[in-house]
Amino acid sequence: MRLKMEKIKIKIKKLSKDAIIPSYAYKGDAGLDLFSCEDAIIFPGERKLISTGISAEIPEGYVGLVWDKSGIALKGIKTMAGVADSGYRGEYKILLLNVGKENYRIKKGDKIAQLLIQPVLTSEIQEVEELSKTERGEGGFGSTG
Repeated sequence: MRLKMEKIKIKIKKLSKDAIIPSYAYKGDAGLDLFSCEDAIIFPGERKLISTGISAEIPEGYVGLVWDKSGIALKGIKTMAGVADSGYRGEYKILLLNVGKENYRIKKGDKIAQLLIQPVLTSEIQEVEELSKTERGEGGFGSTG
């Protein structure tokens, strides 16, 4: 069974002549590649905000989620702070953390993260005195072994 995938339009504005418009590397990919618009070095244990040189308009009812690129994650580079709400119109800057043991060099045009566009369900919050009982209950970290 094949699902028919809905396509939505994402408007992209270049904020720099060096910016690269996000793109899918392969047909059927979930994430749009995001590219660096600057040269940088991230030292072990350091967090650095990297410019993409773009802003975007994600339609209401959707969100952009920023995720690691597996190739640079293998080298110890993790993304952080990865939610781009539909109302945000500023530059997409990617917060990267080097959890590796070596300096990581980024050059203009390098792929630094990927952006997944997802539908959003909003919730109605209701304050209560008690929550329903479950088999798991309050079992948290390590509760399943």
